[in-house]
Amino acid sequence: MANVAVVGSQWGDEGKGKIVDWLSERADVVVRFQGGHNAGHTLVIDGVTYKLSLLPSGIVRKGKMSVLGNGVVIDPWALVKEIDALGEMGIEVTPDNLKIAENAVLILPVHQELDVIRESSNTGTRIGTTKRGIGPAYEDKVGRRAIRVMDLAAPETLEDKVAKLLDHHNALRRGLGQAEADPAALTRQLKEVAPRILPHVSSVWRYLDDVRRKGQRILFEGAQGTLLDIDHGTYPYVTSSNTVAGQAATGSGMGPGAIDYVLGITKAYTTRVGEGPFPTELDDEMGQRLGERGREFGTVTGRKRRCGWFDAVLVRQAIKTNGMTGIALTKLDVLDGFDEIKICTGYELDGELIKYLPASATLQARVKPVYETLEGWKESTYGARSWVDLPAQAVKYVRHVEELIEAPVALLSTSPERDDTILMQDPYED
Repeated sequence: MANVAVVGSQWGDEGKGKIVDWLSERADVVVRFQGGHNAGHTLVIDGVTYKLSLLPSGIVRKGKMSVLGNGVVIDPWALVKEIDALGEMGIEVTPDNLKIAENAVLILPVHQELDVIRESSNTGTRIGTTKRGIGPAYEDKVGRRAIRVMDLAAPETLEDKVAKLLDHHNALRRGLGQAEADPAALTRQLKEVAPRILPHVSSVWRYLDDVRRKGQRILFEGAQGTLLDIDHGTYPYVTSSNTVAGQAATGSGMGPGAIDYVLGITKAYTTRVGEGPFPTELDDEMGQRLGERGREFGTVTGRKRRCGWFDAVLVRQAIKTNGMTGIALTKLDVLDGFDEIKICTGYELDGELIKYLPASATLQARVKPVYETLEGWKESTYGARSWVDLPAQAVKYVRHVEELIEAPVALLSTSPERDDTILMQDPYED
């Protein structure tokens, strides 16, 4: 049976929550493999809206196991808050439906404080982070000084590990003119939250290997998008983890052979949150219209998203770097009513036409989009569930997108509702 990895093909916010929920009903296990509570997924199920930041989307489905893999950085207090919020909505989170990798890294208050200090500074490069400590936590992971989930189970050594971690952080804090963090206070906080986390702790890689051998279906759920990948994104305006499909293997403890289908979630136009280059951005009434129709505000932060036309160059590049099998095209209905619709097919860079985004931030800032203009459609695509429900021009738009990105549209989403989806290629039956 196929195991499917779902990743974003743009700058995130492509509508992964709905697609992951649609697929999770048919999967047995849903795995988050990178990022932290800087991600945001909105699910609408039977008229009820769930907003998730850290927990996998499968958590709202009965009979599904949700897994936080070793590639995720976990704020234990944020996790407890999210679990409690779901409990108030009638979704009980227990060890029977949530497993947490023992070797996942913890986000601590010092990480969030450092993130805020850096992002609020008037010097240096502002990345536009969510100020939730994600980057500093990954820094400590790579620096081999992080506190990991398993450390909560060993209180006799926890204090010493916290003290060593704060030797590093307090040096930074002194240099930034901040008061030093108290090792004893942080250790006490961790010991207090530990009983809420430890019942879920597991050797996740062994569990996933076992369910795979039993023939159960695994759904790997990515956060953010390819263009925010630490290696393949618009560096330095990126997140602090690898967001591409290859991380599904690394961040869960499974080999790349465990992934049978890579589905790229792709918005029918383009948005991004935060700083950084955006070749097709529309800083005018057209961009405002896209944002209003698409309700483009971040799930986690509520920040207004920047909007622009569909960029086939970037999506085609994401398809290559992820090895995407097909895409799920979302929010087609937002384009209803436009007289003309533009698609970026290339860039002009210093008088030369190129068909890729350069890796250099300096060059990225200089590229100018080259557009094709397509006829729009007046009819509504909202809620369409089959090809025959779509206006002819909408069908032409989708087919032309396929040609430009060199990949098939496997699913087409026409509203936030889960069932308003047109299926062309089933990832689980590929």
